[in-house]
Amino acid sequence: MTHAYAREGLAADGYAVVRGVLAPARCDALCDLAAGAADGGAPGTRSLLAHAWCRALADEVRAHPAVGAAIPADHVAVQCTYFEKSADNNWLVPVHQDLAIPVAQEVEHAALRGWSRKEGGLFVQPPTAVLDRVVAVRVHLDPCAPADGPLSFVPGTHRDGRIAAAAAASLKRAGPVATPVLARGDVLLMRPLVLHASSKATGGGRRRVLHFVFAPPALPFGLRWPLVAPLSS
Repeated sequence: MTHAYAREGLAADGYAVVRGVLAPARCDALCDLAAGAADGGAPGTRSLLAHAWCRALADEVRAHPAVGAAIPADHVAVQCTYFEKSADNNWLVPVHQDLAIPVAQEVEHAALRGWSRKEGGLFVQPPTAVLDRVVAVRVHLDPCAPADGPLSFVPGTHRDGRIAAAAAASLKRAGPVATPVLARGDVLLMRPLVLHASSKATGGGRRRVLHFVFAPPALPFGLRWPLVAPLSS
């Protein structure tokens, strides 16, 4: 298997799995760091990239040959979100696309919509041409089996642009739907426009994930990322 397999899967299906990127001991250390950065028992935080250890992890994960081959050379880490799903912090998310990106300031432009604030940060929905260049990299710190509330995908739908909610639900019902099973230290890459959903956890475990967003360093329309982790020299 060549290192291009993740890049090819990402292009064809909108998601790909890279196995064994991090060792279990590294996952243990990252669980402690991420939990310490989250706000008092919250199930996650969107602002981890402010921490030096998180910026270093972005470089570490990207250095894996298969992960690095799937991320364009000019892309930088622009966000990292921590999710922790368990019996105490449990949720489901209907089928959807990830349409919003974090930005530093509001800009008046007809191509921009859906302005919102989350955890004090500003988000906007840009045109699909912007979202088409984004790659999400999800680092799994725990095993993620069907009982752990994993992501399910409708493969190939990232090529269809924005999809209305009713059409998205119909596409999921029609299938096929893929639900990757991941081990500790595996990485799931995905395009934000691929249709995906998340079920509730039904087992007794935890699903802790670090969700990185990689994108071009410059945005159109006068927008700026709120924080950018520069490429390592």
